[in-house]
Amino acid sequence: MRHTLPLAPQFYVTAPQPCPYLDGRMERKLFTALQGDNADKLNDSLSQQGFRRSQNVLYRPSCAECSACLSARIDVSAFSPSKSQRRTNNRNADIDRRATSPWATEDQYDLFRTYLDSRHADGGMADMDVFEFAAMIEETPIRSRVIEYTEKDSRKLVGVSLTDVLSDGLSMVYSFYAPDAPQRSLGTYMILDHVRIAREANLPYVYLGYWVQGSQKMGYKSNFSGLEVYLGGSWQKMKDPKNFKPNTHPLSTDPIAEQVANISLPDTRPTR
Repeated sequence: MRHTLPLAPQFYVTAPQPCPYLDGRMERKLFTALQGDNADKLNDSLSQQGFRRSQNVLYRPSCAECSACLSARIDVSAFSPSKSQRRTNNRNADIDRRATSPWATEDQYDLFRTYLDSRHADGGMADMDVFEFAAMIEETPIRSRVIEYTEKDSRKLVGVSLTDVLSDGLSMVYSFYAPDAPQRSLGTYMILDHVRIAREANLPYVYLGYWVQGSQKMGYKSNFSGLEVYLGGSWQKMKDPKNFKPNTHPLSTDPIAEQVANISLPDTRPTR
């Protein structure tokens, strides 16, 4: 018997669990499976509505009493590097970039483990083994690339970004880099380079994941000009991040049924 996927994606909600970014908060996520012939269209549409991809799942925060996690993207046309970012570009002039198909390698995993052990030893990915890492890189039903950064002379791998190519931009799904070269500011450099790639490809946005005010891990994204955040159902230009006050009232989050009802799904009808 042949089984077919449902015509419309089904949405679910995770059980509350401790927030990895803000102490004393509980997180909850709204998610759906990314699968089928129209996976690219669904990923494009939901990315534009604040969702992120993790392998074959699209998710968005849906916390009951907090709205501090906001999807963030850089408007490439409005971006201008700061003096510090220009220095970062200059310091990394000896780095080569190479874009490949989403295929995991031992060198990538070694760098990934070094990065996690140094920066996120207590994070949710700390116990990820080589097989789980390969699944993170390779299990993608959409157009994805692995972008590797290597030193020109030594050919040492110093940075990797798993990047989705959307209809309106690049989405940096997950990035990691050599933690033993802080003077390079490799995390910043890879974002700056993605802005260059998007500009060369005439793509208007670079999606960065979630900006979380008050989180040292996630707050750095507000250092980039041209930043927009998805707030109240639309993308808004980031104003002074110091003045941003997330709404933490227990009635500030719409019920799940209303959230799902307000999600716009792509038209997947075949064209004639």
